[in-house]
Amino acid sequence: MTSDLNELRERYHQSVAAFIQGDSDVQKPLWSRRDDVTLANPLGPPVKGFDGVCGVMDRAARQISQGEGYTFDTISWVETADLAYEVGLERSRAQVAGAAEKAPISLRVTTVFRREDDGWKIVHRHADPITDARTIQSVLQ
Repeated sequence: MTSDLNELRERYHQSVAAFIQGDSDVQKPLWSRRDDVTLANPLGPPVKGFDGVCGVMDRAARQISQGEGYTFDTISWVETADLAYEVGLERSRAQVAGAAEKAPISLRVTTVFRREDDGWKIVHRHADPITDARTIQSVLQ
């Protein structure tokens, strides 16, 4: 893994630890400013474009606070010359939606990184709460 990608990946995980404290600003500089960036978080449909990504991050961060114990367990990591991705499980505890008590949070996460003119950037993140096996009926609406 290239050292600059390794650095971005470390900063990214640190930014998620800040995010569960309610701070979305730490992560924003890590994202590409190109029109094709996307974010699919557990709270709504995917959004495209840097402004849309920032808006979704800000809304999500307002609903979480007092986060602690952030861990990331890597399932897979792939790197090419200009593109990389990681798949893993994020775990933490936080107060959610104004609750008095902290609750455990577990997310299945895929993040895509791209080498750009000014270095590696995040171009996609998908996170959802599916961290264990489910029946096919769970996808029915």
